[in-house]
Formats: sequence, structure tokens, C-alpha cells
Amino acid sequence: MIYRSITSQSLHYYSRPHAQIPQQPLQGSAAWYGSIMRERSDWLVQLDNEQLSVFRHAIDVAKATGKDTQRLTDKDFPLPELASDIQHWRRELQSGRGFLLLRGVPVETWGEQDCELFFWCLGWHLGLPGAQNRFGELLGHVRDTGADPNDPGVREYRTRVNISFHCDAADVVGLMCLKTAKSGGASRIASSVTIFNELLRSRPELASRLFEPFLLDAHAEGGLETFPVTPCRYYNGRLSTFYHSGYFRSATRYRGVAPLNAEELELLDAYDALAANPNIHLDMDLQPGDIQLCSNHTIVHSRADYEDHSDPALRRHLLRLWLSLREPRSAGYRWRKTHNKLQLLGSLIRCRWQQRGRVQAVGHDQ
Repeated sequence: MIYRSITSQSLHYYSRPHAQIPQQPLQGSAAWYGSIMRERSDWLVQLDNEQLSVFRHAIDVAKATGKDTQRLTDKDFPLPELASDIQHWRRELQSGRGFLLLRGVPVETWGEQDCELFFWCLGWHLGLPGAQNRFGELLGHVRDTGADPNDPGVREYRTRVNISFHCDAADVVGLMCLKTAKSGGASRIASSVTIFNELLRSRPELASRLFEPFLLDAHAEGGLETFPVTPCRYYNGRLSTFYHSGYFRSATRYRGVAPLNAEELELLDAYDALAANPNIHLDMDLQPGDIQLCSNHTIVHSRADYEDHSDPALRRHLLRLWLSLREPRSAGYRWRKTHNKLQLLGSLIRCRWQQRGRVQAVGHDQ
């Protein structure tokens, strides 16, 4: 099932099971530090000639079907020789450190159209693509469109400005680099599990506030101005985090929304400061042919501002996918997930009713 609307995609993602608030710092591979990861390379997968040959053959098979790219699925893109590799990558995202970087896709040789087909179909092997905005965009293009970053109706990924740490509303976000900027534009990631652990050690009273809802600036997605989202959920030893400091803060711009109180502002400031700590985060300068995959449950990500080339043909250009992963099969997980989804759906209906007539229709993407 593909979540073809931003509403259905968001309901899937935000309905994370929850059982209790952890009282001790969490262990496991998802709780990593950038200072340690910079000394390691096991998160970097250098694709070899054999793997690339398998991918190239699959591209040719998929093209021979005559289908448009977004009508293709994993069935049209056979990768039997790489099944164990893909299973390992998926497991790393879902229950491991939460990120990896695939390197070596020959983007200049393949060309943009074949790269789109390849990335789309690889996404199908890892999970299921989902809508990234109210227009139902499934395969996004991340580049500067010249839009005004100060316009609240413009999403920052369509500009050159710095993007603060956040999560996207999908299990996994994937970025494939086709072209780099003239300078800048580094991708920065951090473990949200590590940030929670550090906050729990230093400010436990602030850490507990992460398990209560914040209003999120919805920017007209789903026909909403704002929507309540609980940043952290904890179930069966796993912490799942959705964090978006900028959208939590900007939700107060709407009529009738109370300002954030002192504790909430202190929490957001403390969280942002921890994510910005060089000991905690990891920088990646994505190169053409790199594919970055990150869990939006255990990773927060950001992007530095950049200067682009004057020649439009050379400007920074990335492809983006939002992916949903297969759910655990346990009855307890599924019951809690379904229960949460129904609660979220009820909240969505109430918010739409309360905000009816106030959401401005806009003719461009955010």
C-alpha cells in the first residue's frame, strides 16, 4: 500500500506505539556519537562493479516494460543477487544505527532519467514510497527554485538557506545526489536517541516534556494550520522521535495559538544545542552518486546553506524519497499502532473542523 496523500502518510508515521517514559539512558547501536562515527566507515557502503552491474541490468529490464517510472515496483526491477544486501540495509535503518550512505552510483553515465528510475525502484525494495506534500509528490527534487525563503508558504528545501534539525513524516528519508553546489550544502545528522540520553542526564524534567504534545505548523498540509504531535514515543525498548524545532516554534504565528511557555522554549533551545554539538552530530558532504538513507525515528537531520553555480545545468540537485518500512508482526505492536492511528484521525478531524475556512490555499509547494 502506497500512502499517496500527505494525510495518510502522516497518520502512518505519527501513530508510533508508546508504553512508558524511559527513566534511564538508552543503550544500543542507535545511540551513537558523531565523534565516534567520524573514526569509523562501517556506515559507508562503497558499491562495487558487481553490484552496479546488477543495478544496470535491472534498469534495462524495468525500461523494457514501457511503464512510466512511478508505475514501476520492485517486481519490475529484479535484484535477486542483492537480496541479502538490501535486507541488511533495511535492518540497519529499522533496528540498527539508523543511517547509511551508499556511494558510487555512476550518475553521469546513467543520466538523470535512469537515475530517477533506479532510485525509485531501489526505494521499493527497501520499503514503500509515500507522499511528501499535499500535491502527492512521491519522488521529490531538492534544489533551489529561487523562491523566497521568508515566505511562510515556501518549504526550505526549495531554497539555499540553512535548514535546522528536524525529522520528516516518514519511516525513512532517502536522498540521492545528482549534482553538488558550488560551495556549502553539507548534510548534518545526529542520533535523536543520543540527544534524548544527554537531555535525560542533564535536564530530566525537560526530557519528560518530549512525551507531551506540541503544536506543529502544518503549512496547509492536510488542510491544516496546526496539528498536535508528541515528539517522543517509547515501546519495547525503542525510542521513536519526531522533532521539528522550526515548525514547533512557528505554530504560534496562527490566531488563537498560545505562545510557547518558558519550559517549552528552554527544551527546544536545549535540544537544538545538543544536536549542534560537534561531538554529537556527523557531517556528510554528499557527492554525485551518493545515496543517504536515514530513519526519521532515530535520526534528526539538517542542511547547511549553500552557494550555487550560475549555470543552471550545474546547480545542486538531489532526488528524495519518503519510505514506509514493513511493520513488526506482533499483535501488541499492531494493536497499539491501530489505536494510535484512530486517535490521530479523530484529532485530525477535530482540527480540520476548528480551522475550517482559515487555511489559505496556495499555488506553490511549501
